[in-house]
Amino acid sequence: LASLPRDLKAVNSISRRKAVFLKTMLPLILIANENILGDRRRLFKLKAAMELGATQSLADRLWLEKLAKSYGVEPSNFDDLVRRVDVVPPSLALAQAVEESGWGTSRFAQDGNAPFGQWTYDESKGLVPNDRDEGASHAVKVYGHLREGVQAYLRNLNTHRAYAKFRKVRAGMRAKDGDLKGYDLAGTLDRYSQRGHDYVETLRLIMWANDLMAL
Repeated sequence: LASLPRDLKAVNSISRRKAVFLKTMLPLILIANENILGDRRRLFKLKAAMELGATQSLADRLWLEKLAKSYGVEPSNFDDLVRRVDVVPPSLALAQAVEESGWGTSRFAQDGNAPFGQWTYDESKGLVPNDRDEGASHAVKVYGHLREGVQAYLRNLNTHRAYAKFRKVRAGMRAKDGDLKGYDLAGTLDRYSQRGHDYVETLRLIMWANDLMAL
């Protein structure tokens, strides 16, 4: 879907409202993750070819430079690039979308395709929170398509310095057995919200109460 259903808040059945939200968000998260995995596979293929002494083609070199720039690292820093070009477990992404958007009913999710409530300091590109503190200058960034809001969230976790611990723990899970556990990774996101540890516990409760950990 390009956006969340406008009448979502009017759905009287809580279980049905939850189901509609999860079924709207999950495909978008899976598609975004698949695109990231495609880039990750190409990265490893290039690395293997380079280690065997192959010469990079112009197309591969330009692709690598563009990818590295979008993730905020140097093309030569393969280890850091691989640490960043990776997926976010759907269980964790859904839990954050639930918490940040009130199950898709928030003004930012409905009017701005921003289910993850990401900030911008350019008010022309966002919605100003009604309860913004006096003197604050942030707004919640608006996206033209719900898909863009999901992609921006993934890029945020994969690039922002506040989530370096998230990327480090995720890389450790990859190295151990490749199984990315959203419930455990939630513990690294205490800086996503001013609520800190309480925010982490809320995410874990959402995952547990809604059987999201299987994802």
